Amino acid sequence: MRIDDVSKTYRDGSVETRVLEGVNLEVARGETISLTGASGSGKSTLVSLLAGMLLPESGRVFFQEEDLTRLDDVERARLRAARIGIVLQSGNLIPFLTASENVELAIDLEGGGRAGSRARHLLSELGLAGRLDHLPKRMSGGESQRASVAVALANEPERLLADEVTGELDSSNADQVMQLLFDAQRERGLAVVYVTHSEELAARAQRRLHLRDGELRSA
Repeated sequence: MRIDDVSKTYRDGSVETRVLEGVNLEVARGETISLTGASGSGKSTLVSLLAGMLLPESGRVFFQEEDLTRLDDVERARLRAARIGIVLQSGNLIPFLTASENVELAIDLEGGGRAGSRARHLLSELGLAGRLDHLPKRMSGGESQRASVAVALANEPERLLADEVTGELDSSNADQVMQLLFDAQRERGLAVVYVTHSEELAARAQRRLHLRDGELRSA
């Protein structure tokens, strides 16, 4: 996964805000990268570009050797479902589906088999054996985020992108959720890129990066 000389500007009427300027990044298999920066510095934009959820105004975004900027919306969505796990700060789970049903849906969308047993096994691995049939509103914040990690891991992705997943959690739950991401990286060999405002959590990554004034720098 890499981005080459990527720039992105947001426009609101006549007002233009340049959030990324000539950014380059390569993510190697099996590494962990933390991404910090002030609010509005472009961290979420960068994650969305890596996931193919946004396209840059200039530059190119690659997953392996596939240029995401040359794929249409459907092709990018299909690639995300099969090969990229994404965990957001909130809104990860469909509110009217149980924890198990949320994971099963992710598996079914990719055409995976044995969705029910796979979902139960994965959720149990993440400490949610007693919450399989719970709706998101009946789970704590930490439990909901663990279920979100299960959804992201449902199809054995090659990369895991996490955008401020601990921002609404207390320190204990934040540590637990981040440990799940690090465990997934170690056990499954996937790369993890995560956005955080916490210097302590950022320091746990193998590589620390910081966004400022549209530029990506080593922290």
